[in-house]
Amino acid sequence: MVEPKDFKEIKTIIDLMKKNDLSVFEIEKEGFRLKLQRGPSGQAAAGASLPMAVPPKAATALTEAASALPRAIESVPLKEIVSPMVGTFYRAASPDGSPFVDVGKTVTEETVVCIIEAMKVMNEIKAETSGVIAEVVAENGKPVQFGQALFKVR
Repeated sequence: MVEPKDFKEIKTIIDLMKKNDLSVFEIEKEGFRLKLQRGPSGQAAAGASLPMAVPPKAATALTEAASALPRAIESVPLKEIVSPMVGTFYRAASPDGSPFVDVGKTVTEETVVCIIEAMKVMNEIKAETSGVIAEVVAENGKPVQFGQALFKVR
């Protein structure tokens, strides 16, 4: 969930883009990526392929505003996917198989994220939330308790 202050920071960047007549702004920092583009994508103006000079003052203001965004987004509380039962947590369908999800993978409510073995029955566990996996909390092959956090989702 994005907080109102995050929208204010993004709006500041948009206002700076308008003020300095910039059509595209993109920043990638520490796993966070933001791309803002004015106008419909694909619509090109004459000379649009030439590099655009950004006034130093505008570039500094844009960089300062954008550098605050990763901190703001990191401060958003993470949702937890919790175990619905007691059992053994498995990240993959088989010991040699690849994990159902890894950090950075987008999940929906219906995405299977793991298996919990309880009384020799393999139970597929769905995310029941949507977002991006931020952390794998439970350890593969280890017991988990009812209500224990298995994953954290941003």
